[in-house]
Amino acid sequence: MTGPRGAKPKRILSRRNIILYGILALVSLYYLLPLWVMVVTSLKGMPEIRLGNIFAPPVEITFEPWVKAWATACTGLNCDGLSRGFWNSVQILVPSVVLSILIASINGYALVNWKFKGSEVFFTILIFGAFIPYQVMLYPLVILLREMGLYGSLSGLVIVHTIFGMPILTLLFRNYFVSLPEELFKAARIDGAGFWQIYFRIMLPMSLPIFVVAIILQVTGIWNDFLFGVVYTRPEHYPMTVQLNNIVNSVQGVKEYNVNMAATLLTGAVPLIVYFLSGRLFVRGIAAGAVKG
Repeated sequence: MTGPRGAKPKRILSRRNIILYGILALVSLYYLLPLWVMVVTSLKGMPEIRLGNIFAPPVEITFEPWVKAWATACTGLNCDGLSRGFWNSVQILVPSVVLSILIASINGYALVNWKFKGSEVFFTILIFGAFIPYQVMLYPLVILLREMGLYGSLSGLVIVHTIFGMPILTLLFRNYFVSLPEELFKAARIDGAGFWQIYFRIMLPMSLPIFVVAIILQVTGIWNDFLFGVVYTRPEHYPMTVQLNNIVNSVQGVKEYNVNMAATLLTGAVPLIVYFLSGRLFVRGIAAGAVKG
C-alpha cells in the first residue's frame, strides 16, 4: 500500500500565519485607531470631551458638532462652516478632472498611434514635468494667471490643476495604449478610419480601466489639495481643505474639538467614498496595463 500523495496540508495556526496576521492586525489598528477617535469625538458634547477619555464611545450621541461644522463654524468674519468650501471644491473638481483626463488621454493616444516628429522629446518633457516640485512653479503661475486676469478665481485654479495633472496622466494613458493590440489600430486605418474615429470608436471603449484609474487619482488629488487652493484663490473661493484649516486653527472662542473632528471627517468623506466604491476597479485598471510599457 502506498501512503497519501500530494502536498502536506498547512496548519492554520502555523508560526508564519500567526506572525503575518499579527503584523496586519497591528498595522490596521495603527490606522483605524485615529479614525475611531475622530468619529467618537465628533459625536460627543464638549462636557463629555473634557472628561479626558478620548477612546470611550459617547455616552450621549449628538450630531450638533456635525451641523455646526457644516453650516455655522466661523473662519474669521465668515460663519458659514464648510458648506461654501464644499461647493467651491465641487466647482473646481468637476472641470479639472474632465479637462485633464480628456487632454491626457488624447496625448497618450497620439504618442502611441500617431507619432509625429519630436514625439519622443515631447514625451520626455512630460515625464520630466511630472517630477518637478510644485513649489518651483508657484510664483511663475501666479504671474501667468495675473496677466490672464484669472488670479484668485476658480477658473484659474481649474487651469492649474489641469496643467499639473496632465504629465502623470499622459504617462498612464500612453503606457495603457501601448498594451493594446496594434492590429486593431492598423485594421481601422485600412478601413479608412481617421484620428477621431479610432479614438472614440475603438480606443475609448477599450480604455475603461485606465479611465477609472485616472479619475480616482485626479478626484482624490484635487479634492485633498491645500497648497494650490490657498495660493491661487481668494477667501470667497477657498476650497474645502482651506476652509477646514481655517476652522481648526481659528483662535476665536473655546477650542471645540468635536466640531474640528466633524469638519475633518466631512472634508475627507468624498475621497473616502471614492476609494470604497472604486478600490477594486482601481486595482483592475493598474493590473490591466496602467504601468506597462
